[in-house]
Amino acid sequence: MKRFLLLYASQRGQAQAIAEDISEKAVAYGFSADLHCISESHKYDLKTERAPLVVVVSTTGNGDPPDTARKFVKAIQDKTLPSDFLAHLWYGLLGLGDSEYTYFCNGGKIIDKRFQELGAQRFYDTGHADDCVGLELVVEPWINGLWAALAKHFLLSRGKEEMNGTLTMASNASRRTDPVTPELLHIESQVGLLRLDGSRRKDAEVLEQNAVNRGQSNTLIADFEPSLIRSIPPLSQASLNIPALPPEYLQVHLEESFGQEESQAPVTSVDPVFHVPISKAVQLTMNDAIKTTLLIELDISKTDFSYQPGDAFNVICPNSDSEVQHLLQRLQLTDRREHCVILNIKADTKKKGAALPQHVPEKCSLHFLLTWCLEIRALPKKAFLRALVDHTGDGAEKRRLQELCSRQGAADYNRFVRDSRACLLDLLLAFPSCQPPLGLLLEHLPKLQPRPYSCASSSLFHPGKLHFIFNIVEFWSDTTAVALRKGVCTGWLAALVESVLQPNTHASRADGEKALAPEISISPRATNFFHLPNDPSVPIIMVGPGTGIAPFIGFLQHREKLREHHPDGHFGAMWLFFGCRHKDRDYLFREELRHFLKCGILTHLKVSFSRDAPVGEEEAPAKYVQDSIQRHSEQVARVLLQEDGHVYVCGDAKNMAKDVNDVLVEIISKEVGVEKLEAMKTLATLKEEKRYLQDIW
Repeated sequence: MKRFLLLYASQRGQAQAIAEDISEKAVAYGFSADLHCISESHKYDLKTERAPLVVVVSTTGNGDPPDTARKFVKAIQDKTLPSDFLAHLWYGLLGLGDSEYTYFCNGGKIIDKRFQELGAQRFYDTGHADDCVGLELVVEPWINGLWAALAKHFLLSRGKEEMNGTLTMASNASRRTDPVTPELLHIESQVGLLRLDGSRRKDAEVLEQNAVNRGQSNTLIADFEPSLIRSIPPLSQASLNIPALPPEYLQVHLEESFGQEESQAPVTSVDPVFHVPISKAVQLTMNDAIKTTLLIELDISKTDFSYQPGDAFNVICPNSDSEVQHLLQRLQLTDRREHCVILNIKADTKKKGAALPQHVPEKCSLHFLLTWCLEIRALPKKAFLRALVDHTGDGAEKRRLQELCSRQGAADYNRFVRDSRACLLDLLLAFPSCQPPLGLLLEHLPKLQPRPYSCASSSLFHPGKLHFIFNIVEFWSDTTAVALRKGVCTGWLAALVESVLQPNTHASRADGEKALAPEISISPRATNFFHLPNDPSVPIIMVGPGTGIAPFIGFLQHREKLREHHPDGHFGAMWLFFGCRHKDRDYLFREELRHFLKCGILTHLKVSFSRDAPVGEEEAPAKYVQDSIQRHSEQVARVLLQEDGHVYVCGDAKNMAKDVNDVLVEIISKEVGVEKLEAMKTLATLKEEKRYLQDIW
């Protein structure tokens, strides 16, 4: 077995799952993966590492590496490191990202770029997988090509040493001196699969499946549209390549609890968790608004939780109780919902490095596990579908699950699982003969993640209080039956405050109602960077449509208090570009903004309404914030380029933030008279100088 070091940097488990898949597959090709989270720096040392390195890195926030990679990135970005610090290291890197965000795969790109600057060399071309179209479109061929690239590397570095298994398939590739590409090696890897012995071929699961009752079903299938549970030709008649079966490794025992008291700590967390009461809840939008926006005020006066305007924090939320109940019913475990969950590693598991999931507390109940610990709404990955195949009795249902996880069924997977936002419960309802054991769900469902929210207040303005705002997320699910679903956290919060909800910010609540206020659990975010300049005389531009206005309300409140405390101080201009659909339905904080404008705290307020038609002869208002910025291009350029101002963008990453970025490039290009590429470099410099900051999602 030839050893290679395999590191992953994961925020929500995607990169970890892919790295574990690589580790499992490596054995069949004669390799041994030394697998570690990138944060476990005590378990590896790149300074002395002589084996090839494979890294899988996701991207989070505003193009940043995951929290688990923060210390690693800080260490390699040490400017005192010599340019040959990693000259001995050969590596291959797979970056994960979403092209709908401005900084696509930037987490991986940051590490890749720094590796190159420190002299490391690629033995395999970097892959950039796009979650917008499906990670597997890049991930699968990249992994398929990895084995021949590793084989070539070992052949080149160890000369005539005998390579067992499939390493001989790289003999032709070994004449190349450039990094090997996934496209070229995909064919070579498929040749390698053909050389596997019988047992390995079975493990690789390159199966040829015939359609069920192919002859008699042709005329029937033609009458149907494809759906989650049904395919049509050519897929229904195709031979299928399906993934290898992930080895099961968890043994679950449900033990009667006999009234034992259960821990109320819902998740394990490196950050402190604060239990705080909700002191106020306000609906900011009118009832006829397309989206309902709520403001919640938390009483943090009896805690040591502290924050600055612009900070974000986490809300620890449970899954929908009705969905948990339905899942228990479908699994036929309702009568054991209060049983204690005992986990063990299966003695005969083939999974390398199998470990108990850290996000499952000891001796918690089954109901608690499904409510607070597992992301039951998570998109089922193809490996999960593959595992469900072996627990499905009906032949047609088994075939359809095989299609959905196969290479040939990629389009159907994207359409009926990924794009339809299907979850485990949808699959279990769609395939009634599927009866997975509880351990399988624990192996494949990720940790229920806390949800981040921006602080929408200043502690100077609201001592002992913390405000945040959110839209109640609603979407239609039509995987099995058409149903309106709400966001996991926003739906829970909305239900929680329903009895104390006020219709507007000026309503008051009787003292007696305070007792009704429920508590929620919050924790500080590890990285907060979205702060006002240290020098209050620096001008700032704030761009925040919809709920993106949240941190800027905190900025304005903070600035008002600073001016009260320092009446002779010099304060820079504050521009706000805000946008909403309708002036009379969802103009958030209208009265507050008018107050800040009247007091001179806010020097320029530019509001755009995307759905309102112009009235009479007046000039058509700007439709979106980027249009409004464009109309004030000269002033924006002056603030950023001549007055050393800062620009802050908060809100939707997939559309608004990209459009604002493009407009800023256009403005710099036009006002400075430079080419677009040069303008992009200028904007990148502003970002490096922390003068162009984004808090986007």
